[in-house]
Amino acid sequence: MTDNDDAAIDAVTPTDLKARIDSGEDVFILDARSEGDFEEWHIDGETVDIVNYPYFELLDGIPEALHEQLPDDRRITALCAKGGSSELVAENLEDAGYDVEHLERGMKGWASIYEYQELDVDTDATVVQYQRPSSGCLAYLVVADGEAAVIDPLRAFTEQYVQDARAFGADLTYVLDTHIHADHISGLRDLAAETDATAVLPEAAVERGVDYDQPYETVADGDTLSLGDTDIDVVATPGHTTGMTAYAVDSVLFTGDGLFTESVARPDLEDPEAAKDAARTLYESLNEKVLSRPDETVVAPAHFSDAATPNDDGTYTAELGDLVERMDALTMDEDEFVEFIVSDMPPQPANYEDIIATNLGQQSPDDEEALELELGPNNCAASEEAMTN
Repeated sequence: MTDNDDAAIDAVTPTDLKARIDSGEDVFILDARSEGDFEEWHIDGETVDIVNYPYFELLDGIPEALHEQLPDDRRITALCAKGGSSELVAENLEDAGYDVEHLERGMKGWASIYEYQELDVDTDATVVQYQRPSSGCLAYLVVADGEAAVIDPLRAFTEQYVQDARAFGADLTYVLDTHIHADHISGLRDLAAETDATAVLPEAAVERGVDYDQPYETVADGDTLSLGDTDIDVVATPGHTTGMTAYAVDSVLFTGDGLFTESVARPDLEDPEAAKDAARTLYESLNEKVLSRPDETVVAPAHFSDAATPNDDGTYTAELGDLVERMDALTMDEDEFVEFIVSDMPPQPANYEDIIATNLGQQSPDDEEALELELGPNNCAASEEAMTN
């Protein structure tokens, strides 16, 4: 056993750990959170081996049962919810002779990762996709002729949108939400207040009880917003929610939670008792407003799940024609579609009622409370089995 009493435990930043996983490096993780928290969401990857062993069972050292699951010839990354407990676990592991580090700020730090990637799409506008790997949330920056719009921003990353628009030399003109989100706190109001951009909500979304203490504008199906020399066309696609709206910029369709690259929307988060009716509405929206578009239309959703396959450049988009070929749900008749959607819905997003109330303006959590509310997976898709291959 090595004497490391005076040595600090190595810490790895969330960004560095993510880079190692993305590069295909073998990573072994000891997740010291509760079994329930682990089951709800955890770090995953093709080259990630992970063991869950709750912190309270590690206070007096490393149990023999855990020794049997730990590697002797690999570095172990210990993690917890916020970083404190995992450092103590790592100390016990090091005392037992293991090569170990702990994850800075734990899963809360993991949730702070936000990645930027420009999309290769057929439009004169520049389109940036933002990814939050911890929850699968996607947002977009569209820049055209010195003006910029952000679609589905997250409150936690308000400053990044501001800085990126500035880096393009663009004025932030619009901030748009596709609907009232149930999985994360929207950055629409904060971003609009900081930049004087116009906050834009779908008209039908406002009817759910939006109560903001600042100005905003509404849009409806068929409306057009001018962004520099580019148009943003408004396409109502109710189903996931009554206010669900897509935005089209040339060949790119920002579908929000209506259509993903691996599944379609779940219809139960606004009114669980009306899920079947909402599923029928979703079927109509997809067939009349989305599937009627050219096969070359690029679907740019607001989320991705573990079932989604990224493009070669790491982005999550897909051509519409490709989705129709691969996704069973898009070729079903209406009755089959409805039964398929309502019979295979995942657990509801954590804290979704409080998140919806916050995004309606009915609750006002501070930044720390807001981040706590949205930790975990998004669970906004109807089923990860909607894709056939």
